[in-house]
Formats: sequence, C-alpha cells, structure tokens
Amino acid sequence: MAVLQPVSKAKGSLFVVSTPIGNLGDVTYRAVETLEKVTLIAAEDTRRTKILLNRYEIHTPLSSYNSFNKIKKSREFVGQLKKGNDLALVSDAGTPGISDPHYHLVNAAIDEGISIYSIPGPSAFLAALTVSSLPMDRIVFEGFLPRKKGRITRLENLANEQRTVVIFESPNRINKTLQDLYQFFGNRKVAITRELTKIYEEVIRGNLEELSILKRPWKGEITVVIAGADKKKGRDKCR
Repeated sequence: MAVLQPVSKAKGSLFVVSTPIGNLGDVTYRAVETLEKVTLIAAEDTRRTKILLNRYEIHTPLSSYNSFNKIKKSREFVGQLKKGNDLALVSDAGTPGISDPHYHLVNAAIDEGISIYSIPGPSAFLAALTVSSLPMDRIVFEGFLPRKKGRITRLENLANEQRTVVIFESPNRINKTLQDLYQFFGNRKVAITRELTKIYEEVIRGNLEELSILKRPWKGEITVVIAGADKKKGRDKCR
C-alpha cells in the first residue's frame, strides 16, 4: 500500500540538495535558498561544502555525515528534525545518494514521519551520458566496481548487459579498469569523461581496444560510459 508523505508542522523537514559537480556556477537558485534557510547542513565533506557556502555567502552551520559516522549522525539529525529544525543533506558534489550513504538518513527520517523534499540539480553520471554519444534511453549505473572481491563476477554480469553502462573510477585505477573492461566486454564504444564542468574538462571517445592501451596519467573525477552488448551474444557494438 502506498504511503503518503506526512505533513507535520511540529517536525522539521529534510531537504536533499544537489550541489555542483565542479563549476560552482551550476548551483540552482532553489538550492542556495534552501541552504540559507535550514538550521543545519549535513555534508559528506564539510571542507568541500564550505567552499560552496563561502561563494554564495551562506552562513548555515555544517556537520559531517559520511560512511564512517552515518549511524550515529542519523540518530543525531533525526533528533534535530523531531525538535522542528529543518536540515539539508548534501554530498561531496552532485546529487546525494549516488555513491554515498544518504539513504540511511532518509530512511531514518521516514521512520519518524519526517517530510523529505528533493532539491534537484547536477549529477556527474548524467552529465557524462549527455556528452558520451552513447544511447541514454536505457542505462545501468554501477558506481565504483569492486576492487577485488566480486570484481570478476560483476564484470561477467555486466558484459551481457544490453543497456548503456556507466561507472565511476579513480585516477589511480582507471587504466587497470579499462583493461578489464576490454577483456570482459570486448571491443565496445566507450566515452571517458574527466573533470566535467571544470577548467580542465575532458571527454575521450573511442573504443575499449584502443583506450585500454592508452598509457597516460589521470587526474580528477572520472566517469566511464560503455556501450551495451549487442543482442547477439559475443558480438560487440564497435563493428
């Protein structure tokens, strides 16, 4: 049975706020307004969020909320919400909930009948898709691949995925990941985006065969967009 979102004047509201993925000019008017009016901002990295707040002269207090303190801080923040204080939840950059623990706080708030509102905005994987030249109508977002345990199984499963696949990767592991993708996926079309919206923004389009042997240093935030498998198993989409 569907549950309608509660409306409680006695309790505060939780606002899930998307923030720029790089260029600070990409913040929305509504996001700035929300960050100004709430009592507290729960931030994955308070240092990075502080840069944004300084840019727009926002003086709302910050409190850390990350994978290491999510359980303790969720209880603390829900307590604040139950007292009638409004809170904003932000990630390092982009839309909260993508490769961060935001859902723990959201679920805790729902359990207490707290109203939750989304303040939409930038997202790194959506930005990468728009410039990749690959189909966007059906996609699979995998976040970061496992480093060791479960990595082979995940790659084997994704190799049969017919939808466009999007993953995040670190500069230190991208070359190894491209080699693994070529090994399991074959020679598919791929786009690598780096530092989108920033000064050194870069988009590299090609195929896994040629990019898997591209030996170069990498820096910044990286998103990889890979063409899905053809309907005929074993046939890549590069031919």
